[in-house]
Amino acid sequence: MSLRLYQLAVDAADPAALARFWARALGYRVLLETPEEVVIGADETAYPGIVFVPVPESTSGKNRLHLDLAPDDQAAAQVARLLALGATRVDVGQPAEASWVVLADPEGNEFCVLSPKKSLTA
Repeated sequence: MSLRLYQLAVDAADPAALARFWARALGYRVLLETPEEVVIGADETAYPGIVFVPVPESTSGKNRLHLDLAPDDQAAAQVARLLALGATRVDVGQPAEASWVVLADPEGNEFCVLSPKKSLTA
C-alpha cells in the first residue's frame, strides 16, 4: 500500500483571489472553481495540487506550515515578480545575510524564496 500527497489545503478569506495569486506565482492553472473550493495545479494529472477553501476567521499567530520556493533563475528577479503580484516582504527574524527571502501572500501566509537550486531531484 502506498500513500501520496494529493493536495495542500489552504484556508482563505477570498479563495478565488488567493488561488489566482498562487496560480500566477507558480505557473499553475485554475483547475476547478466552486463556491466551496478553488483548486490549482500544473494540470489535472499533476500532484500535488493546492485547494483554497473559504473560512470566516482570519489567521491568528504564526503559520505552522509554509512553502519554500526554489527558483531556477535569479532569485532577485523572482522576488520582484512575486512582489508585483501582491506579495509583501516579511521579517520573521531571519539574519540579514540569509540566502532566502521571506514573503507573505496577499492574505498574510508566509513563504520563502530560496537561493536557486542546481537540481531538485538530487
